[in-house]
Amino acid sequence: MEWKPIRKYYPPDFTDEKLQKAPDCKFVACEKDGVLPINYHSTSIFPEYYKVKGEWLLAKESRMDCQAILKDNEIIIIEMRKIKKGDLVAVGRTERGEDGILVYPFGFREEGKKENNDLFAFRSNSSRETSHSKSYDDLYATLKYEKDHGKIVYVMGPAFAFDFKAKEAMCKLINNGYCHCILAGNALATHDLEGEYLKTALGQDIYTKESMPNGHYNHIDLINRVRYYGSIKKFCEEEHIKGGIMCSLVKNNIPFVLAGSIRDDGPLPEVIGNVYDAQNAMRDQVRDATTVICLATMLHSIATGNMFPSFRVLKDGTIRQTNFYCVDAAEFVVNKLVDRGSLSVQGFVTNVQDFICNVARGLGL
Repeated sequence: MEWKPIRKYYPPDFTDEKLQKAPDCKFVACEKDGVLPINYHSTSIFPEYYKVKGEWLLAKESRMDCQAILKDNEIIIIEMRKIKKGDLVAVGRTERGEDGILVYPFGFREEGKKENNDLFAFRSNSSRETSHSKSYDDLYATLKYEKDHGKIVYVMGPAFAFDFKAKEAMCKLINNGYCHCILAGNALATHDLEGEYLKTALGQDIYTKESMPNGHYNHIDLINRVRYYGSIKKFCEEEHIKGGIMCSLVKNNIPFVLAGSIRDDGPLPEVIGNVYDAQNAMRDQVRDATTVICLATMLHSIATGNMFPSFRVLKDGTIRQTNFYCVDAAEFVVNKLVDRGSLSVQGFVTNVQDFICNVARGLGL
């Protein structure tokens, strides 16, 4: 069966008697800023419909653990901390129409696929023994499609910055249009720039792995130099840095979000220190993303998974599926995304440095 990067969406059958007889969804006004009414409804990553005046309305930008408010006959999804007094919040804890709320995870069906009804099967979850050959081929097809028809966002831990070949492979993806945004932290950016400036990451040569004398100063020296210039872009220009992940992003005018951490050194000028400002910036980039690839960063992956729905409503009203990948050497991390509610995740249990080199080669770069 030929792999199709985008499956057709099959909407709910609203002629079904149960849905026709379902009551309108109840919306209750909030009494305080940031405080929800009793029995509020919490959203999922799946398409959700709310019955308003007899009509089922789709929440176009759903995501996990948020609230649905009714405004101008439209369903708006919003975080609890952004709720204002008087906002009309959907209430009801059922998901099949009983409270006028329909959570619909069945829209994207794979045509022609045989269903396996066995109660038991080996290797049903991602593990170190899972075969990835077809998964890689499917990913190549997806990226080739998304390059021109979607938005590809990478969520990256610092592991790439420690390996010359991995950095090179990621730069090829960026320079050839297979990356439209990167979400990361201070560490990824710092060690990547250190590699271009001093040829080390945390003082260790990124190719030979040889530790340099006083190398533990290198990342602080790098941060200090970037802070002197005031921005990563200015640093790359003034120090004539041509390669590396961050300078490739700057050169290609590709946005990035660096979310701060309690453990950060420096940090770099672009790092967002306020956690909620960082969350807002990440949401702004994820809002129109269609494929997300999370690479060796557990907490950033979980955060992005919570922000990323299983569907996207395009400008012409078409509902299309999204793709969410998690890549990590630890199967615990890959499967934790499923445990946290990101049920549409596709997992690769492998070293991310090897993964990104395989992806670049598979795309012919």
